[in-house]
Amino acid sequence: MALAGIFGASFAIIDVLSSPSGGFISDTFGRKRSLVIALAGAAVGFFVMSLITAEWHIAFAVAAIMVTSFFLGSAAGCVFAMVPLIRRRLTGQIAGMVGAYGNIGAVLFLTVFSFVTPSVFFLTIACGIVFAAFASLYLDEPKGAMAEIMPDGTVQMIDVH
Repeated sequence: MALAGIFGASFAIIDVLSSPSGGFISDTFGRKRSLVIALAGAAVGFFVMSLITAEWHIAFAVAAIMVTSFFLGSAAGCVFAMVPLIRRRLTGQIAGMVGAYGNIGAVLFLTVFSFVTPSVFFLTIACGIVFAAFASLYLDEPKGAMAEIMPDGTVQMIDVH
């Protein structure tokens, strides 16, 4: 049981460590493209996890979990990289809402898990992520610079890379 706990904790550890990489990748290669790729990788990972059976070698199952966790954490970093682009003055409020709705999603998926098998659970997550990846294709990412109206009424152009 201790070994199972360590393997389970490895998902969370990789997820936490990969979130900053998602922000970095997003800043370097573009937010929308990075988010779609990270979500696609997470969806494929959860699909692979839905195929895990008792016949799988433990090393392959753990590798699938870690790769999936990397893409999921990177996708979270990509999402948070978009937050300041919405309205810079409200970054804290928007980041709080992003985090809160992420937690609501987690509770919803755990509720689904209480009614289905692990295989169906991972497949459900994969389908949800595919939907999010398609929705991400419709995001408008600012190019070059964006305008922000300051509290004194002046307009400031903010360089966006």
